[in-house]
This record gives sequence, C-alpha cells and structure tokens, in this order.
Amino acid sequence: MGVSLCFTTSATYTLPSFSSSYNRSPSLSQTLFFPFCPKPLFSLNLMSKSKCGNVDDHTLTSSLFDYHRFDHQLLQSIAYDSLVWASLHGLLVGHKSIQNSGTVPGVGLVHAPFALLPNPFPEIHWKQACHLAPLFNELVDRVSLDGKFLQESLSRTKKVDEFTSRLLDIHSKMLEINKKEDIRLGLHRSDYMLDEQTNSLLQIELNTISSSFAGLSSLVSKLHRNTLSHYGKLLELDSERVPANNSVNLFVEALAKAWSEYNNPRAVIMFIVQAVERNMGGQAIAVIYFRAGYTPADFPSESEWRARLLMEQSSAIKCPSISYHLVGTKKIQQELAKPNVLERFLENKDDIAKLRECFAGLWSLDDSDIARKAIERPELYVMKPQREGGGNNIYGDAVRETLQKLQKAGSQEDAAYILMQRIFPTTSAAILMRDGCWHKDHAISELGIYGTYLRNKDKVIMNNQSGYLMRTKVSSSDEGGVAAGFAVLDSVYLT
Repeated sequence: MGVSLCFTTSATYTLPSFSSSYNRSPSLSQTLFFPFCPKPLFSLNLMSKSKCGNVDDHTLTSSLFDYHRFDHQLLQSIAYDSLVWASLHGLLVGHKSIQNSGTVPGVGLVHAPFALLPNPFPEIHWKQACHLAPLFNELVDRVSLDGKFLQESLSRTKKVDEFTSRLLDIHSKMLEINKKEDIRLGLHRSDYMLDEQTNSLLQIELNTISSSFAGLSSLVSKLHRNTLSHYGKLLELDSERVPANNSVNLFVEALAKAWSEYNNPRAVIMFIVQAVERNMGGQAIAVIYFRAGYTPADFPSESEWRARLLMEQSSAIKCPSISYHLVGTKKIQQELAKPNVLERFLENKDDIAKLRECFAGLWSLDDSDIARKAIERPELYVMKPQREGGGNNIYGDAVRETLQKLQKAGSQEDAAYILMQRIFPTTSAAILMRDGCWHKDHAISELGIYGTYLRNKDKVIMNNQSGYLMRTKVSSSDEGGVAAGFAVLDSVYLT
C-alpha cells in the first residue's frame, strides 16, 4: 500500500518544492560532511489555526506524526541522505543473498533495515520503562540464585522440550557440585508494547541471552537525530526529542568492568557467535559472551553441548551464566507473574508494584479454564514456546488449532508453551527502508530497554538502564524480529 521507491541508479533528480537549481547529486565532500537541506520556499505547517480551527493536543500529535503526509520529493531526499549516512557510519548488515556475507567480513554488506523517521512514544511511558531496567536486573540476579525455583518451575517443560531439558541438565550439574558464580554479569533487554485500549506499558519478554542490536540501535538513533537536525524545520520535529542512545558503549563498559573484576590481565577474552552471523554490529567482548546458544540450531551435535558444559564449569565470567539463561525463559516469565511470587525475591513493595504493573496476562496451559477461553477467542492470545530469535510464536486461528490438537493428543506437550495476553498497540504512519527502498505503511512498534548488571559477591558494581532498541513492523505482521525479516530498526521521538 502507498508509495514505494528504490534507489537503483545514481541518476539525479530535482526537488520542485525547493529552489529549481537544487539537484540531488552533491559532491562526495558534500555527502560525507555536509548533508544539505536547502531553505524551503514553502511551509509544511499543515495544522495551522487558519486551516484547522481549534484542535486538541491528541489531534495535533496524530497529525504531526502522520509521516505519509509529507511530499514525495522531500521523502526521496531524506531517504537518499539516510542511505548515504548509513553507508558511511556502519549501519550495515550482511545480505542473505550474497555468498559468504555472514562469514567473511566486508562481503555483501547492505544497510540495516530502518525506519526513515523516529517513532512517537509518550515520555511518561518512556521514563517508566527506563526506571524498570534496574529492577529487572536485580530480579534476574535474585531468581538465578534460587536453583530449586528454576528446576521446579521448568520441570514439566523439561519433559517435552529437549532444548530446555539440556539446559536444565547443565544447571543441575552445577547445583550438584555447588558451583558458585561470584562475579555475575548480565546484559539484558526488556521488551514492551504500549497497549492502546488500556494505555498501559506491557512487557513482551525479558531477554537474558544475546540481547542483540546494541550497536545498530545506537546508530539508528544517531541517524534520526542527524536527519532531524537538517530536515527538522520542514518536518516540524525537534532532534532533541530523540533520546541519546549510548547502548553499545554502555555494554562495552560493562564487559570491560567484568573483565577487570576477573583480575587477571593475561586472561583470554572469548565470545561465542553463530557460524553464519550477518548482524556484525553490536557484538561486544566479554570473558565469555554468548552471542549464540539460545536456539537448538546452535547445538547440532554433542560436541556443542560438551563445550557449553565445559564453559559453565570454568571459572570464567559467563554472560549469561546457565542460571541467568534459564531466568529468561518464557516459563519463568509466566511463573514470576503469578500472585505472591515476586515477593519471594524482592522486599520493596513499591518495586514489586512497579514490576507487576507492566506484566501482561500470562498463563500456563495446564489451566483448563484459560485454555477454553483461548479456544473461544484465539485472537486475544499468543502461544509462546521456550524459544528466542523470532518467528516462533502462534497467533490467531492457529492458537485454537494448536490447543485443540494438544488436547486431543492428551499428552504433556502443552508444557512446551505458555499463553500470553495479546497486546494491541497503536498504529502509526511509518516509512520503512529495506534493501534501498522506502515504503509507506501502517506500523506498530516495540520498545526494548537494555540493562547492565555486574556483581562481585555482595558488591553491586553496576546496575543501570543502558540504552534502548525500537523495532517497527507493518501492523499486519504478527512476528517482529529484525534479523528474521519482519521488522526494521527505529528510534524514539518523545511526545
């Protein structure tokens, strides 16, 4: 729907809305250092009183962020400058169609998919999400120390999910030998959507392993601030309303401090990646930093499992440790949402209330009443397996079909899933960039807040909110992974 445009040649074009002499084929020096935005000969103040009369703040805001209203040639100019900026600043990923793009550095690089303009997001909910980060950091750490809770909560899942079972086996062996992780490092990301009906910030999931895109998300925020610094007057947008995003440096700072706590300058620094990795940004260093290991595909043989066990048995700092990894499973997220469970790990009633406020509805499928409701109204629920990486969830009529199939089988296979309230966020008029093409569409967004946590025995060295990730996808899409091809990278514009 709407207009789509690709940059396939170096042909020049003229912007009729500007001076007729302005031609979009600047010299290399202009492109590199002086992104050019000429003084307009017209006004884009589409919401002037003479035209609209008295309008409320909501109407003004909605119209301001209707990015589809902008002139085609103006969007063409912004898209061109954005692609140049992305190329020069490393906002790049390996392209799947190019052989060796994920294994040989510098081969087959294209711009990462991104939104052309930042996504509007209420400042009150932005602050709420940022304030929650240290609380979730502390919660992960405390839950990770309760081995009995982790084993018991995942006991039914273990019987039907081979991958989770193998992780639990490693965890169990660490409990048997009383293995302690004195230095604990967490690089987390808690993902949220803003529910339109209740105007509530609700958590989608908490990631404790391979919390990706810290590098690229920082760049998209810088791209949007740069875009608005040059085109802001035309767009009626202020670059200062895009929050600075220093997630990549904050991740590296946490990793460096963890290495320092290890207190061995000759120690080997290692991080684990997938065999083919096209998201080459955002992969910082740690003593052992798992950028892989969150999917069964990362363990094609017993050799990988033996290596994972060996690393867990070592004295190295793991990011995440097996305990932290298990805390990030969907089943533990569902268990923590039960009444009185947070009180098992946290004492501060205000902190508990703040965490519980962002919990969406979460249920185990052994609850026959909620399973019946999901079969009757499947559009209101999402079925989630114990998997990361995007493309795994079940939506719509498939929820009913899967539940009925599980009930008919009469097995315990339902323990491989949890059921979650489906969140319906506000749609916005977005402009999405992928493979050199820009496209107008209606979209929804998901905000991820990064958190860094470092502890050495009883001393908390770091517990911070550490940047953010905004992902935007077309509103008709159920899944939302960028690497999986469903979404684009975005940034926040505070309203």
